[in-house]
Amino acid sequence: ARRIRGGGCVRLVIIQRHARSARYPNNTKELKLIGVLYCPMTANKIMVRWHTEWHTKPPVPTAMAILSDTKARSIKPGDKVLPHGGVAGLSLHPSESKGKGKWVFRYVSPVSHKRRNKGLGSYPEVSVAEAGKKAQELRALLVQGVDPLDEDRRMELAPAIPTFIEAAEQLYADLRPGWKNDKHAAQWITTLQRFAYPIIGMLPLSAIEPRHIADVLRPIWLEKVETATRVKQRLHAVMAWGWAHGHNHANPVDVVSHLLPQLPGKAIRVQRQPAMPWRAIPDFHAIHFKHASRYDVTRASLLFLILTACRSGEVRGMTWDEVDLDAKLWVIPANRMKANLVHRVPLSDEAIAILEMQQGSHEQIVFPSPRNSSPLSDMVLTAFLRRVKAESDTEGRVATAHGFRSSFRDWCSESGFSRDLAERALAHTVENKVEAAYHRTDLVEQRRPMMEAWANFVCSVSRVGPAHS
Repeated sequence: ARRIRGGGCVRLVIIQRHARSARYPNNTKELKLIGVLYCPMTANKIMVRWHTEWHTKPPVPTAMAILSDTKARSIKPGDKVLPHGGVAGLSLHPSESKGKGKWVFRYVSPVSHKRRNKGLGSYPEVSVAEAGKKAQELRALLVQGVDPLDEDRRMELAPAIPTFIEAAEQLYADLRPGWKNDKHAAQWITTLQRFAYPIIGMLPLSAIEPRHIADVLRPIWLEKVETATRVKQRLHAVMAWGWAHGHNHANPVDVVSHLLPQLPGKAIRVQRQPAMPWRAIPDFHAIHFKHASRYDVTRASLLFLILTACRSGEVRGMTWDEVDLDAKLWVIPANRMKANLVHRVPLSDEAIAILEMQQGSHEQIVFPSPRNSSPLSDMVLTAFLRRVKAESDTEGRVATAHGFRSSFRDWCSESGFSRDLAERALAHTVENKVEAAYHRTDLVEQRRPMMEAWANFVCSVSRVGPAHS
């Protein structure tokens, strides 16, 4: 209450009351008493002022019944649009035939803020339930600020997601030029063809999950550990290629180990190449090389491999333009070496004798196959060693061609030759980067007496001259 200036009256605001209209229940009449003026002497009312206002409240929403299939089947040309009832904006529009219609989803684009219509298919091909499910998914996109029609256009322009086979073949084609080992290149793709293609070959990259990778690896995980490890690496490479190109959003191979048993440590499972004990090599030479035929290219190439301590592929791919008979030197180009570095091999008298016997067998290849004048297969030497049951330091296995490098290394240590000379002869790279930076020479002339001593040792038992005499 406050006193009005210039008089003795007091204005007092009393009440505020609401009244509901009987005819329009959603409308409310607000009756507000503005004030009353009283006389201070008699306390009689002088004036009463009322203010009346009508306020309209929004109608209380009521759940709309979902369109029934019976009602949808009764739609005919000329009928009104039938709202779906379950999803706002979804309705069935009549078509030219009775019982058929078109689903239309109407919405306001969160991007352009304009009304847009998106078709969801024809009825009855798309049922009432299916249309409602599709519309709900579109509503979810709208909540995320995505316009469904813009998303459709983006998907149409996006490249098709390749299957695992398509991705693997493409990656193989990309990587193949950089591999100098044909055997490794063949194994890379054949292992995937054998183990992965039957299970996940036809799946698009985006659909491949860790459980699919586990299904590929499980049959060989414990039985063929080394093979499984290589297959896993190649699977990872294919999925990483897909990730880099946007075809999948993660690499399922990264977590597949959680679905498979733990493998034994690498030091336990690694098996080195079976090697012939170095003390047994002279007897082996006397038995299997002393009476060798001049045209037995298998024995010639194997003995040359033993005398030079080189790898099988380096010997089998040897060409005449790599050899200097006068200088007794064999220079292997970098593209044929494992470390991709040129390797010079000093040749002993026994090695030179073998090369002289091979002259004229082929214009380019030193050890050609007698069948098609091409380089020998990698299985030729292996088959020979198996046939003669070559002794090895591994029980139940015969010696391998690669194992003679290990035999040579043991002989070097037992004979007092320096580690540096032995490692250079084997073309091993220096792992220590600082040490490797100071190795500027291959010590080829210092290695020559060592290789001559090795040849004398190999042919020391019942030696009757060169191996092909």
